[in-house]
Amino acid sequence: MSSLEEPLGLGDLPKLSINRLERFSPSACRASADDCSPSNYKQRNGGNNQTIFHSSAHSWHMQGRYTDSSCNGVDMEFRALPRKVLWDLPRFVKIVEVGPRDGLQNEKNTVPTSVKIELIHKLVASGLSVVEATSFVSPKWVPQLADAKDVVEGIRHVPDVRFPVLTPNLRGFEAAVAAGAKEVAVFASASESFSKSNLNCTIKESLVRYRDVITSAKKHGIRLRGYVSCVVGCPVKGAIHPSKVAYVAKELYDMGCSEISLGDTIGVGTPGSGPVVFAFSMSFLFTVRFLPI
Repeated sequence: MSSLEEPLGLGDLPKLSINRLERFSPSACRASADDCSPSNYKQRNGGNNQTIFHSSAHSWHMQGRYTDSSCNGVDMEFRALPRKVLWDLPRFVKIVEVGPRDGLQNEKNTVPTSVKIELIHKLVASGLSVVEATSFVSPKWVPQLADAKDVVEGIRHVPDVRFPVLTPNLRGFEAAVAAGAKEVAVFASASESFSKSNLNCTIKESLVRYRDVITSAKKHGIRLRGYVSCVVGCPVKGAIHPSKVAYVAKELYDMGCSEISLGDTIGVGTPGSGPVVFAFSMSFLFTVRFLPI
């Protein structure tokens, strides 16, 4: 069995080097004259201390060592930041593979059902234990996934693997249950524009729609995941404020989603913007694990 959901120690991250993290920001190891002021750096216990660097927006807490109150130790302090980032990484990771659904629904030509089932079996054989198999959506809108029922039937006897399916509305949920699905997922957008273009409804309307799905899932004892798309940027609107993300995530959580996934749908997140979104959302949802998709 794969270790994808087992504890992940720092020794397991050889590719995530300190040098790569330092290069995230060209100015990460530079400081202005103001940054070197006594108000920003304090020396205690012979040079061993916890340093707090104050900027206009953040306070960085870093472990370091320096010998005097000049800026000679500034570079050392900033070099300690990547180690701090590594130290704060979660002790395990979880991969939710969505290729059989999100990937194949974008194919121009319809992939045969047997090929989809074979793909899912190979993904499981690679060690993945959570694979989003398909979506129960109208064939009129997504003809590539019209065989959702047959796909679920073809993988239902695979042991020790979770196969969530996307159910955008109550009708889709009922079809998924009838097909034998044991776990479902719903998705809402943090962008009003994207919600209207992708779901043909506002954010609030989509949440009302999912309330019925989630209520039914509880009655059937079916596990439910929630997606929030466009958590950093929207292809129509542009940048998304973290408060929008927190609002949608909290609504899904309050409805009963056991897991919330925050997705950078168009891939515009940076090492600076991602933590802001997560931190703001976590301030509202401190019990929810956020998983990028």
